[in-house]
Amino acid sequence: MRAVASVMPKADNPVARQEDEHIARRLLKSVAQDLDRRAFGELFDAFAPRLKNFMMRKGASPEQAEDLVQETMILVWTKAGLYDPARGSVSAWVFTIARNLWIDRHRRASLMPLVALGDYDAPSGEPGSDEIVTRKQEAGLVAQALAEIPPEQKETLMLSFVDDLAHNKIALRLNLPLGTVKSRMRLAYGHLRRALEILN
Repeated sequence: MRAVASVMPKADNPVARQEDEHIARRLLKSVAQDLDRRAFGELFDAFAPRLKNFMMRKGASPEQAEDLVQETMILVWTKAGLYDPARGSVSAWVFTIARNLWIDRHRRASLMPLVALGDYDAPSGEPGSDEIVTRKQEAGLVAQALAEIPPEQKETLMLSFVDDLAHNKIALRLNLPLGTVKSRMRLAYGHLRRALEILN
């Protein structure tokens, strides 16, 4: 198998780009069908640097960008089965998830309407009944998964997602070294992924 970096599309080589897309789809299919953590790890390693650069170009701090990358990839893990190749490439799908998370984060932080971002279309209409049911089911799975995370890791995770704090702000609030906060976040994501794997 080619190196992980080969999952990245190559604009100057259509043949390589097509092969990279084939690899990315195979990895995502393994995640969706088999909850293949190794395949997910390859996808994470391939997309994380690009996602972080994308978030920082949109104005996120490095810490916020890291948080959004983690959140994006957790959604890739939990929603892998929803990917439809007929609607676009894996890369486009992953970046759509990231873009939507950025819009949500930016809107919460600034209390500005979505149109203020300018370069993205706002979602049209209300979610359908099937989508509402799916969201409730996913929320239930996440709640159950969170119940399995040790309290100190859950606290760190919730400060990041609920209070929208960057790692350095969490460290100040909890009076902990920044390295400890980052370690707890990594452990929390690991616990969350394992719990979601069991629940699914």
